[in-house]
Amino acid sequence: MDEFDLIVIGGGPAGEKGAAKAAFYGKRVALIERSPYLGGAGINTGTIPSKTLRESALYYSGLLQRGLYGIDYSLKDNLSVRDFMHRERIVVEQQRDQVERNIKRHNIEPYHGEGSLLDPHTVEIHSNEGLKKITGKVILLATGSSPRHPLDIPFDHKLIYDSDSILHMDRIPATMAVVGGGVIGAEYAAIFTALGVNVTLIEPRDRILPFIDSEIVGQLMDQLTSLGMQFMLNDRMKSIASHAGHVELTLEKAGVMEFDIALVAAGRTSNVEALGLDKIGVKLGERGLVIVDENYQTSIPNIYAAGDVIGFPALASTSMEQARAAMVHAFDLAYKEKLAPVLPLAVYTIPEISALGVTEDDCKANKTPYLVGRSYYKNNPRGQIIGDLNGMLKLIFSPSDKKLLGAHIIGEQASELIHIAEHVMLTGGPIDAFIDAVYNYPTLADIYQYAAYDGLGQHEKWLATGH
Repeated sequence: MDEFDLIVIGGGPAGEKGAAKAAFYGKRVALIERSPYLGGAGINTGTIPSKTLRESALYYSGLLQRGLYGIDYSLKDNLSVRDFMHRERIVVEQQRDQVERNIKRHNIEPYHGEGSLLDPHTVEIHSNEGLKKITGKVILLATGSSPRHPLDIPFDHKLIYDSDSILHMDRIPATMAVVGGGVIGAEYAAIFTALGVNVTLIEPRDRILPFIDSEIVGQLMDQLTSLGMQFMLNDRMKSIASHAGHVELTLEKAGVMEFDIALVAAGRTSNVEALGLDKIGVKLGERGLVIVDENYQTSIPNIYAAGDVIGFPALASTSMEQARAAMVHAFDLAYKEKLAPVLPLAVYTIPEISALGVTEDDCKANKTPYLVGRSYYKNNPRGQIIGDLNGMLKLIFSPSDKKLLGAHIIGEQASELIHIAEHVMLTGGPIDAFIDAVYNYPTLADIYQYAAYDGLGQHEKWLATGH
């Protein structure tokens, strides 16, 4: 059998970066991927395709230009999602090529097939060419996740879709139900609303995106409502079925509703079914999540796991860094050992949201003293130029030392702008850092300075009232 220092199972963001990190330091690495292409869901079915569809929706709908020029774009009838995905095909192919080049550059040996563990060091690869066994000193599980399919939901991928199959829809429908107000549900609901679809989002809780600051979520819901989206909160789907070319949903409170199609975003489940982890004693949690410690080490010392397969936050950005950190620990490498203590996240709704650190809701729940500074795109010259008059930045900071505790943005370029706050938080800086900085004019980044001014005004009031 071929012997390796590291065997990586899964060729998505975590698998690729973990393999490359070990190979960079001279380790012999094998990478096993069961799909025809490397890149995982991030490139092939999730992140890149959905975000490209979002940009296409913004472009073809003229949504960003309406506020500027009063243009009312009318989309052609009988368009399919595929019609909007020309750019997606180009980007996906470029990303696949980039991953392939990275694997070759690091002399990583690729294997296409299904990998399963026979023991903590031996992996059997099932492929069209038959069976092959290889051994490794260290194993990295990076098999990602797939859309969860509850048994009572008859996914047919023609009328009732999951988050993968929705990208292959053969037409743009007139009406659409989105079941689930998490990241995936909210993103697709916003995208199809921008394309002129009459979207109803159904969520059993009293709000969508429960991990996002409630003020920001309120702003998002107001903007989506103004675009025509309908929200049905505090109501749960009892059943769903397809009949004569349409979908029939029964809700606990609202009763029976009909739509052209439905997207059921019922969460995701770890891809562990073929790994044979139960045979060798790797401990699993709910929905197949692989349980790891702070070093991404499983219950078997030489087996590590990173990315979606271990659960939250299940972001491509964090998955890459988790895998790198895991390999640093496994091989005692001279590289960063831990992830950053604060991690940014983005929700690519329309408008997009990005967040870092604690929310105001967290502070209230934990009785943490805090103050807030806000600024608005409508008062920012760049915001006025681009026509985004609804965006805002919210800074949360400590009254005692003005240390930045959290930052929350809704509006154009939110996912880019959040990194300014991240670097201040990584250095333990106060909101004064935004006052000390100089920003190009006109830029959206300048909203940080004015949010800090607002925050300092709140701080002066706090001091004046004797805390």
